[in-house]
Amino acid sequence: MRSDEAKKGYIRAPNRSLLRALGITDTEMDRPFIGIANSFNTIVPGHLHLQILAQRVREGIAAGGGTPFEFNTIGICDGIAMGHIGMRYSLPSRENIADSVELMAQAHQFDGLVCLCTCDKIVPGMLMAAARINIPAIVLTGGNMLPGWRHGCEISLTDVFEGVGKVAAGTMSEQELVGLEKDAMPGCGSCQGLYTANTMACMTEAMGMSLPGCATVPAVDAEKNRLAYETGMRSVQLVTGNICPRSIITGAGIRNAIRVDMALGGSTNTVLHLMAIAQEAGVPFSLDEFDQIGQTVPHIASMQPGGPHSMQALHRAGGIPAVFQSIRSEIEDVMTISGIKTHAIADAVRYIDTTVIRPVHDPVHTAGGLRILYGSLAPGGSVVKCSAVQESMWQHTGPARVYSGEKEAMDAILSDSVREGDVMVIRYEGPSGGPGMPEMLSPTSALMGRGYSRVALVTDGRFSGGTRGPCIGHVTPEAAAGGPIGLVQEGDSIRIDLYAKTIDLLVDAHELQARKDAFKPERKALSGVLARYAAMVGQADKGAILQGMSMRSDLV
Repeated sequence: MRSDEAKKGYIRAPNRSLLRALGITDTEMDRPFIGIANSFNTIVPGHLHLQILAQRVREGIAAGGGTPFEFNTIGICDGIAMGHIGMRYSLPSRENIADSVELMAQAHQFDGLVCLCTCDKIVPGMLMAAARINIPAIVLTGGNMLPGWRHGCEISLTDVFEGVGKVAAGTMSEQELVGLEKDAMPGCGSCQGLYTANTMACMTEAMGMSLPGCATVPAVDAEKNRLAYETGMRSVQLVTGNICPRSIITGAGIRNAIRVDMALGGSTNTVLHLMAIAQEAGVPFSLDEFDQIGQTVPHIASMQPGGPHSMQALHRAGGIPAVFQSIRSEIEDVMTISGIKTHAIADAVRYIDTTVIRPVHDPVHTAGGLRILYGSLAPGGSVVKCSAVQESMWQHTGPARVYSGEKEAMDAILSDSVREGDVMVIRYEGPSGGPGMPEMLSPTSALMGRGYSRVALVTDGRFSGGTRGPCIGHVTPEAAAGGPIGLVQEGDSIRIDLYAKTIDLLVDAHELQARKDAFKPERKALSGVLARYAAMVGQADKGAILQGMSMRSDLV
């Protein structure tokens, strides 16, 4: 066992002495040491209940013959950080989380890991760490929040964000908005729709790194506690069998995750995170694979925010195993961390609610829920959640309205300076230029709340999974790196075609070259974490991971 390095032989007597200070018995000393990476805190609703799940994980590890040791990572709530400087720290936290797990696992020579996590950057951060250090590991995602309820209707966080736009438009009073905010979020768990947190939980299960059914079980359901216990027990079996993440996070496993993403119409952020996870696992991957899979897998579940169904509805409809069964011919038959192969998981499903998970012959859309767009405005690619775009806006040409940052754009929307038909361009919000590639849920929700139906938004930043509408993000190269998005001028025509998967700046090539020759990207005065991140981070089409060093421990 790896942990023998820290506890076996007479020369490790001092090490054992410190372990005995924890109350460890001789029997526990001889068992596999299993680290529990827990992102519990009392500021993020998705993490509030993780102490309870951690207790069940510890019990499962002990019952399985292991010795559990729990430690914590940070966790940022994107919703609370949204719309202000806090959002610039969200994506950098992913790297901090991955580093924290690696530091703890390697320093203490754990034999195995249980990654207990919820929410946007925490789940991918822990998966990146698991792939990087490649010791037996399993993920337990904390589960989704129950839907809110107001005036006879289910509601979620997106309704509150869009309520801001309604107040600005005069169609909702501030008192009504306060009532909405009080009713929308009834308790612990990740936000109710297929936003980034829940999409990443689904991706984790789909690639095989959590037990079947884990992704969609609500946070408050007793089944989540049972899964926690079973996850703890399974972690010891993984150590015994030496089953490591890179045997699960393979090209096939990641492709399966993308297939489920396309079927559900998940968050655009999955492109960023799956690329980063693939790189940590040593799996060659490119944006083109997302596009190729999107051509063969239909969008079969109309999930919030683009559709009516919550994560609770998806769970009751059969969850990810039911999605596996529905697109079984596309799913590659590979082993999962449970010891059960994907086709066997699909074949075990006995009930699917086809009003939620529709059959492939009657899909919501014939193509997948995400599309990669290329063109003169995004030569390195960009991403759109086409499942949340009305078909009337799949083709659109309009004048550019240019904003250097989210705040400028938000001010323009709330002051009624935007017109139907405009293409809002928000730049200097990329991985380096932002820095931190902040999400644009506030402006996109404000557009929806104010009733705009023919305004497109293009950015080198990101979008929340809660975004809906014609919103194209991850434009690469970003403005700070000299990309064409930095050359756009007010009134330029921009053409978007989701059918052709193109996004073009309709400016004469000679004029564009003249602009490029005179271009000097804007620079922000930075310090601390953001300064270091801006100097080291790569472009979005490669997962926005830190450059200049190998992060995989087997290559160091």
